[in-house]
Amino acid sequence: MNLMKKIVVRYNSISLILRILAGMVLGVIFAQLIPQASVIGEFGNLFVGALKAIAPVLVFVIVSSALAQGSSRLDRSFGTVIFLYMLTTFLAAAISVLTSRLFPQTIVLAEAATADVIPQGLAEVMHTLLANIVANPFASLIQGNYIGILMWSCLFGFAMKKIASNSTKAFLADTADAVSQIVRWIINLAPFGIMGLVYTNVTGNGLAIFTQYGKLLALLVGTMLLMAFVISPAVIFLYLRCNPYPLVFRCMKESGITAFFTRSSAANIPVNMALCEKLGLDKDMYSVSIPLGATINMDGAAITITIMTLAAANTLGIEVSLPAAILLSVMSALGACGTSGVAGGSLLLIPMACSLFGISNDIAMQVVAVGFIIGVVQDSVETALNSAGDVAFAATAEYYQWRKQGRPLPDFLRKR
Repeated sequence: MNLMKKIVVRYNSISLILRILAGMVLGVIFAQLIPQASVIGEFGNLFVGALKAIAPVLVFVIVSSALAQGSSRLDRSFGTVIFLYMLTTFLAAAISVLTSRLFPQTIVLAEAATADVIPQGLAEVMHTLLANIVANPFASLIQGNYIGILMWSCLFGFAMKKIASNSTKAFLADTADAVSQIVRWIINLAPFGIMGLVYTNVTGNGLAIFTQYGKLLALLVGTMLLMAFVISPAVIFLYLRCNPYPLVFRCMKESGITAFFTRSSAANIPVNMALCEKLGLDKDMYSVSIPLGATINMDGAAITITIMTLAAANTLGIEVSLPAAILLSVMSALGACGTSGVAGGSLLLIPMACSLFGISNDIAMQVVAVGFIIGVVQDSVETALNSAGDVAFAATAEYYQWRKQGRPLPDFLRKR
């Protein structure tokens, strides 16, 4: 028993990032030495399954608990957060149009993929979003419908704020803390899950993602990095009038890296909330804005939808006019906000965007299949961009109010 306790203490004393890197290396080694040991891949399935199971519950209890507390308030900074989330998601789609024109890509089409529901156009996307908002709350939790979860958790939180006793509100807060702790335990076991995921991908795809689809993957990742380190900092600078990179780098280091490996913005919520506390933000605000960001702040998803759609158009020789490109950006931004919370969720909205150019579902779903092949890298970078942005823009909105009130910005932003 003492030996096991020592092992656990030693394991926890090592940096999570180092443990995850070790898991990746072991996954590659096992894939080369014992490619038939499928039991290793089950660690990845367990890890992803656990994250998918707990993330919807986490969003519901955190948002409802935050709104149930008597001190919760949604002031102007909350409106600024929503505006920043939506603005940057549209900018991400627009930048993707530009990079796709500068570096046009074509796709070697793979086997056709399948999907249960394929949106056909902007009207259907809006219908789906509205339908998801009022979907059955229990079905939303089971299916990972985060738009619906957010809606019902807000209503439940406001209702509990009005009628619940202090002891009940305390119970809600304790429940939210307990679920957050469960997520931390799951993330603490990420090295084993990453080992299984890497093992499965290496035994299944080898290095194909870096050869056959290398240029497309480079364009996706390059555009996401451009958004993360150029466009988003520029938006932050316009609001705060100071060097934005200390905030950007801190969010990427403490949120983005973890999200890169978990591949779930929702599961990364406890990490983001802990970072918000370190940044000195108002808990009443970030308890709502961070779960909201995990639902609608989808810069990476907008980039994926736009670039993959334009690559399909290039493959078929379809000319994309400027008005059509603008409409594609709007459609991608709106679609991204309704992206499923599961890994690769943005890929299933590609057929919706392809329909704008008359591309058939059969071709579009082959593009989706290519997306799943490169998804081991693309989806990780996409999630890192989304999750780091959740904190960065929540902090920007609050610091912007500080600046308007004459309060000094935090020391790390005022240092030259």
